[in-house]
Amino acid sequence: MPTTDQPLSGKVAIVTGAGRGIGKAIAQAYARAGAAVCCAARTEVDLRETVQTIMASGGQGLAVPTDVSQLATVQQMVQVTVKTFGGLDILVINAGMDGDRRPVADSHPEAWRTTLEVNLLGAYYCAQAAIPALKQRRAGKIITVGSGLGHRGVAGRSAYACSKAGLWMLTRVLAQELAPYNISVNELIPGPVVTSATGAQAAQRQGVFAIEGEWIKTPDEVVPLALFLATQPPIGPTAQSFSLMRRDN
Repeated sequence: MPTTDQPLSGKVAIVTGAGRGIGKAIAQAYARAGAAVCCAARTEVDLRETVQTIMASGGQGLAVPTDVSQLATVQQMVQVTVKTFGGLDILVINAGMDGDRRPVADSHPEAWRTTLEVNLLGAYYCAQAAIPALKQRRAGKIITVGSGLGHRGVAGRSAYACSKAGLWMLTRVLAQELAPYNISVNELIPGPVVTSATGAQAAQRQGVFAIEGEWIKTPDEVVPLALFLATQPPIGPTAQSFSLMRRDN
């Protein structure tokens, strides 16, 4: 039975993009909360480090190298998780890329397409592959990691903003389709987070997060909201966007 210390005891989770940053922090937190966690990402070295940390703390972790833009590897990710842990309760769709930071007129079509393949098509692949296993449990959680840019957009970030806007719509449609199965689908918007991709000093120096009044977070500071969404009752919030930004639209 779940306890206050381990509210995810007996649950099985997949976290994509778990090799670093927000995904790594969520995967480790879910394991501490009692879940068996499949950690998925493209870089095997990063995945092994995440899982080693989980195992060293007495948790259950599994590293599955996965490119979310490739359907076959996503399907394998789910299959291996179910075979290893006996089912699936939680899917965190976190893997993503920033994409081309140029105006549409100057953008590179291939980079634009790749961003959508990872951020939107990859999310679709993950959800579609996981739905049968979630239905088997007669309840479940899908958490998409979105962005405020998917709600408001910004010049020079068209590929990323459009991919995240599509992810938000996918979140809402999935919530409607999966409600009869007690599977909730919600979006988590972290807002600006300092990760290895930005670096604290670089972010401050270059003004990467120069948004007045915003809370500049570490990946660990996103964890409480990720835990909140994973521990809601079967008939709980769905088709909702939960934001840690002060301004997301």
